Amino acid sequence: MSRTENIEHLEESVESELKQPSMYKVILNNDDYTPMDFVIEILQLFFQKDEQQATEIMLAIHHKGKGICGIYPFGIAETKVAQVNQFARQNQHPLLCSLEEA
Repeated sequence: MSRTENIEHLEESVESELKQPSMYKVILNNDDYTPMDFVIEILQLFFQKDEQQATEIMLAIHHKGKGICGIYPFGIAETKVAQVNQFARQNQHPLLCSLEEA
């Protein structure tokens, strides 16, 4: 095997070993107490949604019981869930954020 062939084989080997990280959905769950405006604020603050996107997701949460805020690698999803849940508790709201594999 020539040097060029060896390098090409090595590059192919490395590419096949690299895998995309598992992705997770960050989900907001509906409850009967958290105000809709607070849910919109969460979506804008933690998920960079504009007002229209945040309103659409909030309505999906309200009507369907839950809504997807975004899809992220596990570490980012886990951090966002923790941040949202902490922020909700600090503001005396029972809003629950969770994650599930995408």
